[in-house]
Amino acid sequence: MTAGVVAASAPVVYRVVRARDEGRDIASLVLEPVDGAVSGFAPGQFAMLYAFSVGDAPISVSEIDGDRLTHTVRAVGAVSTALRNTRPGEFVGVRGPFGTAWDLERATGGDLLMMAGGIGLAPLRPVVRAALERRGAFGTLNVLIGARTPDDVLYAEETVRWQEAGARVFVTVDRPAPSWQGDVGVVTALLPRARFEPARTTAFVCGPEVMIRATARELVDRGVSAERVQVSLERTMHCATGHCGHCQLGPLLLCRDGPVVDWPTAAPLMALREL
Repeated sequence: MTAGVVAASAPVVYRVVRARDEGRDIASLVLEPVDGAVSGFAPGQFAMLYAFSVGDAPISVSEIDGDRLTHTVRAVGAVSTALRNTRPGEFVGVRGPFGTAWDLERATGGDLLMMAGGIGLAPLRPVVRAALERRGAFGTLNVLIGARTPDDVLYAEETVRWQEAGARVFVTVDRPAPSWQGDVGVVTALLPRARFEPARTTAFVCGPEVMIRATARELVDRGVSAERVQVSLERTMHCATGHCGHCQLGPLLLCRDGPVVDWPTAAPLMALREL
């Protein structure tokens, strides 16, 4: 039976049906609604996930499968650590969807370039899948991934399937293991391996701010229109409704006006440091 749809204003109880370790401090939680489902998530949006008795945190959706949601969580604080350590059969709260989504429609007919740093691959995962489902609507699909170490590369088995489905996937790491035979260095060093025509390319970029700045600037220098470079930004979010102001970045409230914005909007704001 399909669960009913409920409003996003209050947390909805979801059961963890699968928890997959993705690295030392990262896990992907597959969530299934208990009584009612939160509907309408699009790639790039996020939910406020509640670790009961601990608190809540904004986490991007990394897979959308009917009423099931997957969120990939990195343990960086009390709430995210509690969520990362949640096991199958336990419960979390979900409120959402919030924020802006990747604009895949705008890329129709052109080349696609997805660039991820670290856990930034999680918000890009649903849009990669969406592009592969409509593979004929786009030119070349490039997925460039950067990670700290080989063990920190997310979705390693799935990225092989992306290649089999027609994507060009390249991975680089900062600190290689002795057995690593791939690229080493920053993710922008992979750009010469990608195939794309700058004038007809749309880029989606997600990762640490320093990576976003360097990547967006290099793409524009290579001829990609700044308006066709979409980036996903991160600031501390508390209410997720644009009322508390904790996620303010210049004129933007990222829980409402972001996290996905175009580079001309983001560029003048990226020099501001989060307090």
